[in-house]
Amino acid sequence: MKLKNIKCLLAVCLCASALLVGCGQKTADKSETSSESAQNQSDDIQEASRDVFAMDTYMTVTAYGENAEAAVDAAQAEIERLDALLSTGNADSEIAKLNADGSAELSEDAGYLTERALELYQETDGAFDIAIYPVMEAWGFPTQNFQVPLQEILDQLLPLTDAGNISYDKETRKISFGVEGMKIDLGGIAKGYTSSRIMDIYKDNGITSGLVNLGGNVQALGTKTDGTKWKIAVQSPDDTEDYLGILSVQDKAVITSGGYERYFEQDGVTYHHIIDPKTGYPAESGLVSVTIVSEDGTLADGLSTSLFIMGEEKAADFWREHKDEFDAILMSDDGTLYVTEGLENDFSTERTVEIIR
Repeated sequence: MKLKNIKCLLAVCLCASALLVGCGQKTADKSETSSESAQNQSDDIQEASRDVFAMDTYMTVTAYGENAEAAVDAAQAEIERLDALLSTGNADSEIAKLNADGSAELSEDAGYLTERALELYQETDGAFDIAIYPVMEAWGFPTQNFQVPLQEILDQLLPLTDAGNISYDKETRKISFGVEGMKIDLGGIAKGYTSSRIMDIYKDNGITSGLVNLGGNVQALGTKTDGTKWKIAVQSPDDTEDYLGILSVQDKAVITSGGYERYFEQDGVTYHHIIDPKTGYPAESGLVSVTIVSEDGTLADGLSTSLFIMGEEKAADFWREHKDEFDAILMSDDGTLYVTEGLENDFSTERTVEIIR
């Protein structure tokens, strides 16, 4: 059995000549960022940047402005607070205790995420399902003890993986599971929510230009310090050193899901971590990569997984119903690149593109 763990998308962010790269790597070295640093110094703009390991991934938070250092301090504290609150692998976390007890009164953060997750479950016809966790455990993805579960095991677990059996009162934030043995995992939207929270922290500290890279989940505040848009390179699922194209963004989250992020091989077969809740097996939708661009980091995080499971046709239909909320870049297993029309002028690539209208 062979493990591959290449964290999400990411993204190369071209601020001047700087690069932002995905999990397991670090931000560009001094030589790569020297031109931007010189510009910031000449403009007397304060910069603060920090690498953090949390939520099982490497993260970088960067802020520009008078209170940049304080903003980055607060961002790191928020990342660590949310990680401790939401981690399924931490027995003392709120979610781990909920999974053990089957009911709880949630905190404001966990309650908000649960409410959003249940809304996404309804809107995506079950493609986004926080109750998938028992099946994820059976595959060994949370612990990295990978195995292909027996069909009879999956048959026993699938009745537990239906978020429709979760009872949640948004007024009291009380939650309970309708079926014994259910467990949830908010990891499918936790990083997107975290990046949005950091945007709020930046604004509270008077920051108007900043960037967050949470293991491949990127969210940008405002523009670069020179007034131009941030440039995010979307990683190719075929080659981690290559990218599909360059996105120009301002005040947007850019979040990608793909089977190349986390997977293992057994008996010559590759199994990735994006599980279809209807089958209990890795999704086989014909898509290999989905990138979502939205002002709402939580939404972008949840939809990147959901549209991957849906496949191109259903994903395109879903976008048409919700095109005011997000845009998308889809890559099929035959190499076709589909881009929604809202990104037509903000995405550049050397590949052939079909515009979804």
